[in-house]
Amino acid sequence: MNKLLVLLFTFIIGYVSTSNIQAQTKKKIEIEYAGKLTIDEENYPGAKILTRDDSQQVQINHQGTNMWCDKAIHYGKENFVEAYGNVILKQGDTINMTSKYVEYSGITELAFASGDVVLKDPNSTISSDTLYFDRLKQQAFYKSGGTVVKDSSGTITSKIGRYYMDIKKYQFVEDVVLVNDSTTINSNFFDFYSDTGHAYLFGPSTITTPESKTYCEKGFYDTENKVGYAVKKSRINYDNRIIEGDSLYFDNNKSFASATNNIKVTDTINNSIIKGHYAEVFKEKDSVFITKRALAITIQENDSIYMHADKIMVTGKPDNRIINAYYNAKIFKTDISGKADSIYSNQKTGITRLINIPRFSPGDKFSTKRKPILWNFENQMTGDTIHLISNSETEKIDSLLVFNNAFIISQDTISKTGYNQINGMRLVGLFNDENQMRQVDITKNAQSIFYARNDKQELIGIDKAKSGSISMLFNNGDIEEYTRFNQVDGNLYPESKYPENEKILKGFDWREEERPLSVEDLFRDDPPLELPIIKGLEDYVPQEDFVDNDMLERVKKADANDKANNKSHSTKASRNLPTKPKDKSALLKLPNKKSKPQKKSIK
Repeated sequence: MNKLLVLLFTFIIGYVSTSNIQAQTKKKIEIEYAGKLTIDEENYPGAKILTRDDSQQVQINHQGTNMWCDKAIHYGKENFVEAYGNVILKQGDTINMTSKYVEYSGITELAFASGDVVLKDPNSTISSDTLYFDRLKQQAFYKSGGTVVKDSSGTITSKIGRYYMDIKKYQFVEDVVLVNDSTTINSNFFDFYSDTGHAYLFGPSTITTPESKTYCEKGFYDTENKVGYAVKKSRINYDNRIIEGDSLYFDNNKSFASATNNIKVTDTINNSIIKGHYAEVFKEKDSVFITKRALAITIQENDSIYMHADKIMVTGKPDNRIINAYYNAKIFKTDISGKADSIYSNQKTGITRLINIPRFSPGDKFSTKRKPILWNFENQMTGDTIHLISNSETEKIDSLLVFNNAFIISQDTISKTGYNQINGMRLVGLFNDENQMRQVDITKNAQSIFYARNDKQELIGIDKAKSGSISMLFNNGDIEEYTRFNQVDGNLYPESKYPENEKILKGFDWREEERPLSVEDLFRDDPPLELPIIKGLEDYVPQEDFVDNDMLERVKKADANDKANNKSHSTKASRNLPTKPKDKSALLKLPNKKSKPQKKSIK
């Protein structure tokens, strides 16, 4: 019985010892083929020098990874190899690396390649003068310039590059440039996923196409589908238009962009600006749609024009821009302001139309209030449709046309209780060089009420009349003189004898409380606006050190093994380790975070 136990114990010990030896052997670098073996203890102590023959190269294997070369120096005890000449390294059917030189440690499983290095996997190709390949972590790294090619996405160059093979992610730093058939991207911090072609940009970055140039400091771009968005200091330049906003989405296939929150669209040719909180821009159609506190500004040397509405649409080529403002539209200039359901403005012809959209029934109680209206100094003018005609070169208002139900009112400047009034079918007004109403002609069924005063501004009486037409001259907003044509009747009444119920004409509607007196007043009737919260993109996470604590432990073990197994006590595994690159994250004003790379998702 005791003999049987001894034999069984001996068998177990032998089996375990054999298993450990086999496990250690598995981790050893193995020479599969060599044409010639040379020993040179003087120059290469403890090494075997292997060279190819005419039939094939030297073949080396380590745990399923094969390497071929013209010459190899194998340090068996150190578990280290140097490969020279036409080196090929293959890992399964996924990784294929070629170079002039490779050194590899079976302990650290780190390969250092130099000289025309090219690493290929099914998704992309890396080229560099030097490259580090960590087989254990499945990562590749270069720090002195490299190029990555992905057929459908283009070519990417950078000073520093890191490839995480398990998640197909590249992380590029410093002087990053992506170029394909129609797009050039420049950035200093650029994350790229080779399986999808998705790119994430951080820090000052530009995306340039023949049709546009996009700038941002945080953005996403799909290099396959040519769409993306930007969420920090975003700006798109479409030749003659510049779009800015908190968040920009763009489709470079259609030359289309949409923007959200704090938007500004600048027309560099016509010197105009559109603002709002949601916009869509179609470059090919020369159109801009904007809403949510929409404001169109025509910048002039002396006095800019401001137009506000629920929605604003700008269309037409640069030499024929047309602005359409829909619903609750208002216009403001220091010397003239207006309000209508809709406003149309042609920047080429200088015509601005204030239009009533017939959305309500004739009996609607708001129908009178919704008539288009203009204010010019002391005068209020209303009608079914109003045309304001300006000289685009001199930036002066030339004339005014009011169609159907024309009505002009000015408050008596002395009494402040009476109103000068004229109405008729049609009104034609002319302006002087100071954009003040100088002459007004009202035709067809003209009626009038005037507070007549003498040179001392004493009230003479109240004049009421009917005529075919009336012509008036104004001076600084006051009536200087008036002429009636084809008068039907008329009387001048002392104020005390004038009937109180006849002091206003039919259709009278004094709307001074609606008058915008500033740009801020244009938004007075707007409902409260709550801007949407933009989630955007995750913050940039700087590269973790390629030579991290885990790798340092592996190198430490390899160096200890080297010292124990060679007389010179030289350390081969650590001699070409990359030094830590200078941290560039300060350029982004971000903390130097340390975290494992994760795939990003579009928010």
